[in-house]
Amino acid sequence: MSPRIDASWLEVLRPQFEAPYFAELKQFLVAERQTYTCYPRGGDIFAAFDRTPFDKVKVVILGQDPYHEPGQAMGLCFSVPQGITVPPSLVNIIKEINSDLGTTIPLTGGDLSGWAEQGVLLLNATLTVRAHQAGSHQRHGWELFTDAAIRELSQRRKGLVFLLWGSYAIAKSQFIDKGKHHILTAPHPSPLSAYRGFFGCRHFSKANEFLAAQGQQPIDWTRIK
Repeated sequence: MSPRIDASWLEVLRPQFEAPYFAELKQFLVAERQTYTCYPRGGDIFAAFDRTPFDKVKVVILGQDPYHEPGQAMGLCFSVPQGITVPPSLVNIIKEINSDLGTTIPLTGGDLSGWAEQGVLLLNATLTVRAHQAGSHQRHGWELFTDAAIRELSQRRKGLVFLLWGSYAIAKSQFIDKGKHHILTAPHPSPLSAYRGFFGCRHFSKANEFLAAQGQQPIDWTRIK
């Protein structure tokens, strides 16, 4: 299945697709899929770039790599398809939204497509993974590609909100112009670290306050299926 990507991103990232490292990355992925099951499915690898066009991005949430168990990965960081058990980090994200906004989003659904459609770029640093092996496709070129996407957003856009959770995501702030954009940082929502400051960070109301101050439509964070 051919990957889908919005034309706006295809134009912005064309130099990356044509770079030597990307040719090597493709060769690596072809070899991996001949031997192993990999996630997400081919058509969803660039789902984050397909669901949220470049000029529609308002908020960026960064993850590390896709879920590595069957049925989970859908190309949007932290998101799982309808009917799939909600992973612990996403459970904690929903809990923080409910606490922050006074909402009652159930913990039974984890499809964040509704966020992507409103301008939330749900971007993993690594876009593929070998089944059952977290981090197995790191350091093969994906990070160069997604770092370039972050730099392009920083340079070409203005007034974006970046939600960086955990040390890995926070390190990506080096690619973001802090004079043009708003960066919110917190510990990762994982059960191992959420109680160190993710709970109570109020990033969802703060992001909306920043968007509203710029005359932009806030995000409806309750749009989870």
